[in-house]
Amino acid sequence: MTVKITIDCMGGDHGPAVTVPAAVNFVRSHPDAQLMLVGLEQPIRAQLKKSKALDEPRLTVVPASEVVAMDDPVEVALRKKKDSSMRVALNLVKEGEAQTCISAGNTGALMAVSRYVLKTLAGIERPAIAFAMPSQKGYTTVLDLGANVDCEPEHLLQFAEMGHALVSAIEGRERPTIGLLNIGEEVIKGNETIKRAGELLRASTLNFYGNVEGNDIYKGTTDVVVCDGFVGNVALKTSEGLAKMLADMIKEEFSRNLASKLMALVALPVLKRFKKRVDPAQYNGAALLGLRGLVIKSHGSAEAFGFEWAIKRGYDAVKNGVLERLVRAMEENAPAAREVDATASASNVSDQPVQQLDSQPNSQPNPPGESGTALHSKA
Repeated sequence: MTVKITIDCMGGDHGPAVTVPAAVNFVRSHPDAQLMLVGLEQPIRAQLKKSKALDEPRLTVVPASEVVAMDDPVEVALRKKKDSSMRVALNLVKEGEAQTCISAGNTGALMAVSRYVLKTLAGIERPAIAFAMPSQKGYTTVLDLGANVDCEPEHLLQFAEMGHALVSAIEGRERPTIGLLNIGEEVIKGNETIKRAGELLRASTLNFYGNVEGNDIYKGTTDVVVCDGFVGNVALKTSEGLAKMLADMIKEEFSRNLASKLMALVALPVLKRFKKRVDPAQYNGAALLGLRGLVIKSHGSAEAFGFEWAIKRGYDAVKNGVLERLVRAMEENAPAAREVDATASASNVSDQPVQQLDSQPNSQPNPPGESGTALHSKA
């Protein structure tokens, strides 16, 4: 099976200087991959020449006359730059010419254009950004990380289904564990949205562990952690800031004086292994899940090594049938979600006094989440 991948070569802070060498390295190590390099033809070919890959048959240059800048508003990317490298790369996925698109471009623009071009899968109202964060057990997949600031309980259920499909496909785990990010493990903790989402998750066919806290992400308590985009983005940026601070502190302490520098030489092998283990470059590549096509978002500041990892994530997603698994997950869990909604609605009606229902025959039951009966199954 040949995996066809489109690369938005103009996206990110560095453009073709990073994306093209990464694509060349990737295609040389993956003989079943075919990459389409989309963007301004001249700089792309210049980088191919520099990498001695002008004649590589599995690298094709697809011209695009416009570039979505990192500071472009979403409206500009969506309505005015219709021949941008981002838009052309996504169109190739829509038309079936490629199976996934990799971009380091403007996140908001990529999400908006992807949703417009590819549309969402049946049963998915909002796509989500999923990212693998390092943990003591390998890594934890967290979503959403910024695509959706305000979410309803049903959206969190959909995020869980998408995370389940991604991890089960990539890691080969048929029943990955799902955690709901909260301020405590108890079922009664959290706001009404989180409580209601917990009910939906417990009623689904997913392997729901229960509520988890922020530190569980790094413990590796569950394979997947679900949250809204506001919380997820804050958690991600806080983690990145903490990691940088610790790295700078370690470097500062080891360079403080001659004795410290000598100890650094002794500890160098350990420090190198530690750096390799937590190197953010090898975790680069967040999946935009819920679309009718696979899209991988690379960090905008990624170097060639990190961008190559983002390409690999897209490649692995195609090889492992993430999109097909996601469709199946939605089909399996949709009946369960409808059933728990119906149960909650019935509870709302039965909880009202008989006299009140008799005196107000046209009154409607409270919306789900307002006064529904909680499910007391063990989290």
